[in-house]
Amino acid sequence: MALATPLRHHLPLAAAPAVAPDPAGPSLATRGALPPRWARLRSSLAASPSSEPRLTRSLTAPAAAAAGGRPTVLVTEKLGPLGLDLLRSFANVDCSYELTAEELRAKVSLVDALVVRSGTRVTREVFEAARGRLRVVGRAGVGIDNVDLQAATEAGCLVVNAPTANTVAAAEHAIALLTAMARNVAQADASLKAGKWERSKYVGVTLVGKTLAVMGFGKVGSEVARRAKGLGMDIIAHDPYAAVDRARAIGVDLVSFDEAISTADFISLHMPLTPSTEKLFNDETFAEMKKGVRIINVARGGVVDEEALLRALDNGTVAQAALDVFIEEPPPIDSKLVQHENVTVTPHLGASTTEAQEGVSLEIAEAVIGALRGDLAATAVNAPMVPAEVLSELSPYVVLAEKLGRLVVQLVSGGSGVKVVKVVYSSTRDPDDLDTRILRAMVTKGIVEPISSAFVNIVNADYVAKQRGLQIIEERILLDGSPEIPLDSIEVHLTNVESKFAGALSDAGDIKVEGKVKDGSPHLTLVGSFSVDVSLEGNLILCCQVDQPGIIGKVGSILGKMNVNVSFMSVGRTAPGKQAIMAIGVDEEPEKEALKLIGETPFVEEFVFLKL
Repeated sequence: MALATPLRHHLPLAAAPAVAPDPAGPSLATRGALPPRWARLRSSLAASPSSEPRLTRSLTAPAAAAAGGRPTVLVTEKLGPLGLDLLRSFANVDCSYELTAEELRAKVSLVDALVVRSGTRVTREVFEAARGRLRVVGRAGVGIDNVDLQAATEAGCLVVNAPTANTVAAAEHAIALLTAMARNVAQADASLKAGKWERSKYVGVTLVGKTLAVMGFGKVGSEVARRAKGLGMDIIAHDPYAAVDRARAIGVDLVSFDEAISTADFISLHMPLTPSTEKLFNDETFAEMKKGVRIINVARGGVVDEEALLRALDNGTVAQAALDVFIEEPPPIDSKLVQHENVTVTPHLGASTTEAQEGVSLEIAEAVIGALRGDLAATAVNAPMVPAEVLSELSPYVVLAEKLGRLVVQLVSGGSGVKVVKVVYSSTRDPDDLDTRILRAMVTKGIVEPISSAFVNIVNADYVAKQRGLQIIEERILLDGSPEIPLDSIEVHLTNVESKFAGALSDAGDIKVEGKVKDGSPHLTLVGSFSVDVSLEGNLILCCQVDQPGIIGKVGSILGKMNVNVSFMSVGRTAPGKQAIMAIGVDEEPEKEALKLIGETPFVEEFVFLKL
């Protein structure tokens, strides 16, 4: 079965000026067209009718309508003009640079998205000041250590970054620093400009045959390895999460941390700044290195203990260092490390190429627009990280998962507290080939939102569940057959609760519902032990009855007389003349009188009205 692409619903795109003009440059019309990928996105935004239904609307909160239905985006640091133009095609854009912390907190409650680079600290106080309106923080770049992810998650705010656009620029800068350091380019340049001619002082070292250890074998690290191979270097790498096959494909051996630092002639750092990597390169690790090692850092300043590096330079353990990043940026004017004769420094230029700056601005603009529209974000850093192709494939099942959660919790009687939820996935795919994190999050969203004031999305679903003592258990049933379709069905069980609709109880006493995706749409296929087939749209009436002729007609007649349109109807029974469940999809919520008449219909034992 081919999966249908979910329909899109976009915010109106009536023309509106930016909240504040941007001093970065002229409009797009004076500079030429957008690159094809982003031009297509811009065209799709402009062409999207506001009345078109959208299946992924609930993944993130809808943007607050600031003016004419358009969200507002605050940009606090310089962003490339093409990215700004793309943002302006969708939202009102306020470019306010060099804000103080107090000014940022004052503005953030008035915007739906915030775009920053590395200079703006998005703290817990910022999220608290937003008072729930801020839904997206976009970090124009890779590192997100200036954003409080825990606070963002608790607030249900999606944090997205731009992880690919500056990859080549950063890798090229690492190679530039490596070669410049090896041949003393910066020092010789300064010497010559000072009127000296010191050829013998600045004798360098060759790179051919030297061993380079790439510490962190992600996008940038692997690009550095490719380029260094072209310089004739032998490459080893350390990264506990890197795939051996990917490394071998470009001629790189993955080794342990200790082996990497003890055997390398050059060490290039490409790991993120985390609690486990902070000051990872310190007195102890420098002591394990080969004497005369050379170090390049274009990652994060905090991964190096700068005082320890200074000591290692002074005692000759480290012959030279080339640094683009520092713990404090800009570093103090009198920094001994910066002024050291054997240190080459640049002011955080890793992503500073014209192409990278525009690429980052476009990538982050695309991510922010997608998040405000409710799209699943492949670049989200505080939500389930699922590749874009997987997100596309799972989209209909995401809707199904939330609908099942929303339905099953309404079957719980008022006095019961939901504590344990079991989600069962039936699939022909191996468990390793089926990422269910996003589905778990949406089941949680469906269960929690109808019974609490909490706003739940893919960002904070697990956090909200934990805060409410809700245990989510996932199980998988492996089926025989072709793995072309990711899932056959999803079951949701609530254990140790009382049901307001006895027909929804399984043989084990759990409230149980099951759903499938049919022709791209979510369908309810099982209630308790009864098979049904009804589209999960609008609202639903479940009737448990004795299987007798004429009951379906009587219930349908009641709804017709009350002007309630029936969209779907399905009946499941255990055996002829025994119990049956009638599932009726209705467009509107019936009036109390209609529901009362249904309950009084002969042979109808119980019924429940459910909002989907």
